[in-house]
Amino acid sequence: MIKIPLAVVLSVVLSFAVTGLAAMEAPIDIVRKTTDQVLARVKNDRESLRQDPAKMYSLVSELIFPHFDFPIMAQWVLGSNWMDADDASRAAFIDQFRKLLVRTYATALLEFSDQKITYPEQQPTATGRTVVVRQEIEQTSSEPILLGYRLHSIGGDWKIFDVAVDGVSLVKTYRASFSSIIKNGGLAALIDRLRLKNKEINQ
Repeated sequence: MIKIPLAVVLSVVLSFAVTGLAAMEAPIDIVRKTTDQVLARVKNDRESLRQDPAKMYSLVSELIFPHFDFPIMAQWVLGSNWMDADDASRAAFIDQFRKLLVRTYATALLEFSDQKITYPEQQPTATGRTVVVRQEIEQTSSEPILLGYRLHSIGGDWKIFDVAVDGVSLVKTYRASFSSIIKNGGLAALIDRLRLKNKEINQ
C-alpha cells in the first residue's frame, strides 16, 4: 500500500462551496481562504486532535472531502475495472477508498509545521469547466514542493478530481498501486485489502 506524502495531504485542505457558475468566486481565492481556515484549526487544536483521532477524521470528512469528486476519482483509479464492476462493488470501493484517504490525511495533517504557502502562476479566472490551481509549499532544507489541483465544475460547484505533486498525479499513482492487486485477485481483493487497512488504522 502506497504512502501519501505531506505535500499531497495539504491538497485536501481546499473547500469549493459555491453556487452557480456565473457567481463563482475565483478558485485561487477559495483555495487560499479555506487552506488558512483548516490549517489554523489544526494549529490551534493540534493536541486535542492528536489525542482524539476521531475529531481529526471528522474535520477531514466534514470540511474537506465533501469538495472532492470521489466517483470520478474512483473511475480514473480503477480504469477499465470500473466498467466491469457492479454498482455494489463500485460503492464499496468508493467507501473504502474514501476512508483510507480520511485516515491517512488526518494523521499527516497533524505534522504540518507552518511552512510558507504561496500561489504562483495562477490563471486570472476559471472560464472553462476544468481548471488547475497551483500551490507552492516552501521547505527549509529542500526545494519547494509544487502542487497542482485539478478541478471541474459540476452541479454549480468546483470539485477536485486529481492532485499532482511535482507533476506526479495522485490518481495515476493510486491506479498503478492498485492495478497489481486487481490483476491478481480482482476488485474484490482490493476492496478487502482496503477494508483491512482501514481497520488497522482505526485501531
